[in-house]
Amino acid sequence: MSTGPTGGSGQVDARAGRAGPGRPRDPEVDRKVLEAALEVYADLGWAGFNFEAVARRAGVGRPALYRRWLSGRALLVDAVERSGMEVVVPDSGTARDQLVELARQLLAEYLGVRGTVGMRMLVDARTHPGVFADLFARRNEARVTAARVIVRRGVSRGQLAPGTSATLVLDAVCGAMLNHALATPEHLRPVVSAGGDRYAAELVDLVLTGTPGITPSTAPA
Repeated sequence: MSTGPTGGSGQVDARAGRAGPGRPRDPEVDRKVLEAALEVYADLGWAGFNFEAVARRAGVGRPALYRRWLSGRALLVDAVERSGMEVVVPDSGTARDQLVELARQLLAEYLGVRGTVGMRMLVDARTHPGVFADLFARRNEARVTAARVIVRRGVSRGQLAPGTSATLVLDAVCGAMLNHALATPEHLRPVVSAGGDRYAAELVDLVLTGTPGITPSTAPA
């Protein structure tokens, strides 16, 4: 599959990889193609990703893709960056509340197509660094930074114990959510998804207090 023109580093910015202006674009076609791109990549990985497969999944003609994106990589980067894959946790409530929201969002993502896309990118960033390394690094750095802020803010506000390790807390919370999703059989995913809020709360309480269902404010001294 052609990845289109690249710069000296072998990488293409998604915006630079979009085709030039032409006739007005149909937002519905854009939506279908971007969703199909994520689905095809999740199912087939980079080896099976191409305009033909995406067009077939989206139910549109290949010319619609060529008019919009200069390469397969430009299309996939656009789909990833516009899919809302970033984790956004508002600065409201306690650090515990924010960690629960983080865990809830991660579990919802890991159980869906976006989670599979993320796992594919983790592998492809190693095997195809010229295509994925920069995209994966930017996505991962933004997530890690946002998550660490929760813990550091909690410590500074006295909601978490001084010296609380952001790395250990986030490894425990994020790692547990990923493992929970990976260990869930396909037919049980709707059930796990429905109970995601409760699981996220119990998991965070377990990490922070050692007992599920006991928040730091109610934990015994």
